[in-house]
Amino acid sequence: MSAILALLLLLTAASGTAVVLIREPRRQVFAIGLNGLILTVLFTALQAPDVALSELAVGTAAVPLLFVVALSAVRTASPSQSADPGDHTKSPEDA
Repeated sequence: MSAILALLLLLTAASGTAVVLIREPRRQVFAIGLNGLILTVLFTALQAPDVALSELAVGTAAVPLLFVVALSAVRTASPSQSADPGDHTKSPEDA
């Protein structure tokens, strides 16, 4: 095994661990994208260009973009939209 492959495997393990350990969602999305980029380089070094292109398109671009869109949709939802409109129970202030 060459030194470059060993380095890429260590980077892959480190980036995968970082994805799991990061708790803030926006930073985790960037870690997922970085992990996809490292995997793309690893697959290229392993002479699998078709898998590398798929990983570049899906793991580095599409999945992180979908997560960013989902996070922005969740963060912009107002609290009144998430409340149950059918809930007609009285609060203690109404009594």
